[in-house]
Formats: sequence, C-alpha cells, structure tokens
Amino acid sequence: MNLALLEDGFIVMIIGMGTVFVFLSIMIFAMHLNGKVLQVLNKFFPEEIPVEKKPVQKSDNNEEIALAIACAMAGGK
Repeated sequence: MNLALLEDGFIVMIIGMGTVFVFLSIMIFAMHLNGKVLQVLNKFFPEEIPVEKKPVQKSDNNEEIALAIACAMAGGK
C-alpha cells in the first residue's frame, strides 16, 4: 500500500472537516446574533396577534333547521 496516498487522503479529510467546522461555527454565531437583533427589534415593532372572529349565527335560521330535523325524523318512521 502506498503510504503517500494515505497521507494525501488524510490531509484532504482534515481540510474538508475543518472547512465544515468553520462554516458551522460561523452559522451558529450568525444565528445567535440574528436572535439577539430580532429580540431588540421586537420591542420596537411587536408582532400583531390576529383576533379570531367567531361566526355569528342568525336566529332566523334556527326555525329552518328545526323544520329540517323534524322532516328527517318523520321520514324515518
């Protein structure tokens, strides 16, 4: 087995793993910095919370529903 090829492969592996480590370290630092900046900005520009609107039932509809139920019950006998 050629020892020079093994040595070259090891060097390429170290360079690749080092590059990934540096990139991930920079990314984690940027994410933490982004979180801090957004916390400060959220104090000045808070996010609006949407209010859920409940559907309004019409009282006129209740008679029609009662009639439909009565018809369905009468038809089943």
